[in-house]
Amino acid sequence: MRLALVGMPGGGKSTVGKQLARQLDVPFVDSDAEIEKRIGCSIKEFFAREGEEAFRLIESEVIATLLSHEQEMVLATGGGAVLREENRQCLHEQATVIYLRSTPEELFRRLRHDTTRPLLQVKDPMGKLRELFGQRDPLYRRTAHYVLETGRPSVHGLVNMVLMQLELAGLVSPTRVKASVGAERDV
Repeated sequence: MRLALVGMPGGGKSTVGKQLARQLDVPFVDSDAEIEKRIGCSIKEFFAREGEEAFRLIESEVIATLLSHEQEMVLATGGGAVLREENRQCLHEQATVIYLRSTPEELFRRLRHDTTRPLLQVKDPMGKLRELFGQRDPLYRRTAHYVLETGRPSVHGLVNMVLMQLELAGLVSPTRVKASVGAERDV
């Protein structure tokens, strides 16, 4: 099973992805971390030095490479990965894609003190989140096989929602999910 999580910056892709990988007993891969290994510096530094277009090119190469292997994994993508058609196509064809959908207001509440995300280092971060959401939401929806509203559930709640969706779709057998979740998932 190869799962890919897409969504806005701060939408919980890495946090939920790590928990999902643990429950499914597969490796967790963060495309941003893989990009940083490749470029030898932080994304923020690279963005400032080389620009967004250079970053997006490397991001596409990394995603294609990660998904070209038959290895099972949970992949957390960067928030802008869906901006390139080749990424949307690769993700949709090579993985089961889950869009963790958060409103700009929810994201702002989570990210208002975050200084590591290059696209949010602006005078009006809430306005920027609304702009990004307006641009990206249709792209996330087009890429995803499943859309989950993040709302207010805990990380544990989101993980269980993803696992239940995968079970209902017949993509994961209930026996595949680690036993520690079984008792907690009775809703």
